[in-house]
Amino acid sequence: MEDADHNIWVGGKNGDIQVYDKDKNFLGFLNSTGKLSHQTEYLGAIYALLQDKEGNIWMGTRNEGIIKLVPQGKLNFQLKYYKANPADIFSLNCNFIFSLKEDKQGRIWVGTLGGGLNQITKDANGNERFIHSGNKLSDYPSRFSRIKNICIDHLECVNDIICCGAKPIFFLDYIAIGKNEPEKVATLVSGVAEGCVQSGCALIGGETAEHPGTMSADDYDLAGFAVGIVDRAKIIDHDRMRPGDVVIALTSSGIHSNGYSLVRKVFNVEHADLGAYVDELGCTLGEELLRPTKIYVKPVLAAMDVADVHGVSHITGGGFYENIPRCIPDGLCAKIDKSSLRTPPIFSMLQRMGSIPEHDMFNTYNMGVGMTMIVAKDDADKALAALKENGQDAYVIGEVVSGEEKVALC
Repeated sequence: MEDADHNIWVGGKNGDIQVYDKDKNFLGFLNSTGKLSHQTEYLGAIYALLQDKEGNIWMGTRNEGIIKLVPQGKLNFQLKYYKANPADIFSLNCNFIFSLKEDKQGRIWVGTLGGGLNQITKDANGNERFIHSGNKLSDYPSRFSRIKNICIDHLECVNDIICCGAKPIFFLDYIAIGKNEPEKVATLVSGVAEGCVQSGCALIGGETAEHPGTMSADDYDLAGFAVGIVDRAKIIDHDRMRPGDVVIALTSSGIHSNGYSLVRKVFNVEHADLGAYVDELGCTLGEELLRPTKIYVKPVLAAMDVADVHGVSHITGGGFYENIPRCIPDGLCAKIDKSSLRTPPIFSMLQRMGSIPEHDMFNTYNMGVGMTMIVAKDDADKALAALKENGQDAYVIGEVVSGEEKVALC
């Protein structure tokens, strides 16, 4: 980390902190008195460093909690430890801190392994407080008995893997739960397993951790990752994209897994009757909001086998405007015909009830298009046929043209 004075701070697994000046001259090791010394001293395996706007330096460690360095002069600090306080340690989850970030309000966000996201903020009197902000996925899925659906969504990351031409090969999961009820855990794992079946990858292991006292009995938190593989020669080369290439839309099942903070606010999910039938949707609100994310692995890989694919975009958070440009080379633009889009009614309902501008809708949601593929014009029919043969509805929504915008909705 580089501080405000351009000194370089280096921490690591060996537990010491080394400080260098801007010319990379060694200034010393930080010791427990807050001063620099030429003698090393163990402070804790350091995995994260941050200097906040007030000049304080925060250090996240593996098992020593957080160490805050309060400046007392040039390279002289008072050390303040946040650790081993039973009232705080479980809410802060201060073991294995791998990320520290400061937001515009001066709050420090703490990322931990398995402990979710935590926050250090100040109350009205300037006293620092710890707030645990871990994801709580069980809120309305549990109310609607659709836990399995949301666990299929957990495999959404495999859709990212195929964007480079890779095939997902395995997935590992982590379940933190307030009370380990075997039936609920079995349902969670069955949802993850279903997603693995749909994507053709193996569920090779995982971890389940019970957290009584930290989480309520009904709460659970899921984490996981997938690994894929691709031959170097088969990595999608975006530089082969040319004007005239065709943009193909792969239909989504609905909202998928992004923009739910806004969804919860617009539909007042905390107090809504999720079991009420909605004519406009043709189903209940709960059924619509909890439709599993589509897993596109098998149809997309099948299309790649028969067509010359120049780009693939998974339309997640950021919508069209932030995801499609990722595969567009400089000097080219994906020109999308908005009138061709087959947008499900949930999106128009959300836009109307939330008074959301159209641009924001396309900058947040998939609008019925969960993935786009850009293929050579002569191969468009082959790609469409392969997608449909593998159960994926797809259609042409635009073409690649010369331009600097990367994506344009017309």
